[in-house]
Amino acid sequence: MEITPLSDFQIAETKTFQKEKTKLDDKLYKKITNIAYPQLRRNPFFGHNIKKLKGEFEGVYRYRFGNYRLFYTIEKEKIIVAILDIKHRQKAYD
Repeated sequence: MEITPLSDFQIAETKTFQKEKTKLDDKLYKKITNIAYPQLRRNPFFGHNIKKLKGEFEGVYRYRFGNYRLFYTIEKEKIIVAILDIKHRQKAYD
């Protein structure tokens, strides 16, 4: 019996994230798209830098990227990872 892998997730950036990414250093955004996005496409649920948040942030995941935190949700039915926002770690949970 052959086991087929799950379909890769699509990445969707919200308007909030698109506004925030214009404030980022181009090198940082390139790293996000080259390192974080491929991992999130394969498996957005688990990983070294991934944490499922609790409490008021329940349903949101956090990807730790250096001094920044990338926040996203997962729409399993649509196979989409919706990138919500990115914040510096000092302001991430305000």
